[in-house]
Amino acid sequence: MSLPSDISEPLIAAGLLLPDDFRCTPLSGGVSCDIWKVESRARSFVVKRALPKLRVASEWLADVARNQHEQAYLKYVGAFLPDAVPEIYFSGPDFFAMECLDEGFSDWKSLLLNGKITAAPAIEAGLALGRIHSRSWQDSTAFELFDTGTHFHDLRISPYLLASAQRHPAIAPLIEAEAARMAAVRLALVHGDYSPKNLMVRADRFVVLDCEVAWFGDPAFDVAFLVNHLLLKSMHRQDNAEAFLALIPQFLSAYRACMGDNRSDQVLQNVPALLLCLLLARVDGKSPVEYLTNPGHQDSIRSFVTRELPHPPASIEELVTKWKSLLCL
Repeated sequence: MSLPSDISEPLIAAGLLLPDDFRCTPLSGGVSCDIWKVESRARSFVVKRALPKLRVASEWLADVARNQHEQAYLKYVGAFLPDAVPEIYFSGPDFFAMECLDEGFSDWKSLLLNGKITAAPAIEAGLALGRIHSRSWQDSTAFELFDTGTHFHDLRISPYLLASAQRHPAIAPLIEAEAARMAAVRLALVHGDYSPKNLMVRADRFVVLDCEVAWFGDPAFDVAFLVNHLLLKSMHRQDNAEAFLALIPQFLSAYRACMGDNRSDQVLQNVPALLLCLLLARVDGKSPVEYLTNPGHQDSIRSFVTRELPHPPASIEELVTKWKSLLCL
């Protein structure tokens, strides 16, 4: 398969490729992007282009300008954590080329679902996120670069929180209030998709990918997003539930170590209510998590959120304790 000409020609002009001296392979880009691995005699790299319509069952349109936001995030974070993000080889208005992470790398999601549940990636995830939030905390440069609230609304608040609120009118005002609270916060650079599938693990390196939802806003979203995935996996793989849940305090401890107690407290106090909203969103929002197909598990999450959201737990730890009771642990 060949690259589209509007991608290959700029890469050739930039000297990254020679005509007829490369091959490309489409990669899984999730729901939001086209991605290709490009191989030539000189080097291999990955090309990523945002889609205007996401690959989900519901209608979900999003501005492809998020491609520029992703490049800006990689450059911003790369300035102080160069090993934590892929290197960019080519920047274009509609696509970019970046370092290929294949030799020795695995995505954390695959490791977890294959039963390789170890502390190291959770700690690395907490350290990386804590450093990004701490470094960008009330940073005027990051504020200007990532004043992307409209895109964050279109990519996260509307399809996740507000879409699930429509399906649950009894608690819709609570979800809508949490969405409004989060949208008004301006504290630090938010990744927006900080999940195990976007965290690449190798023995000597930990890399963060897929930051097209980048927004200067509420860092509680990233924390809640990551913890949410661990909760969902503990529901999906109840044979390993305790191991999944044990990763949460390890992640939080590493995050707190980088943020400091005062900032951590300010962020983490907003996680429980948001986490409950995200649990429901990954069942009844526009992007339900693909592996949680058991109707009984889905109904358990709906009941749990409906019961807890009116009076959210005071801490993540308290919420996890209630979750353990749900799983009969």
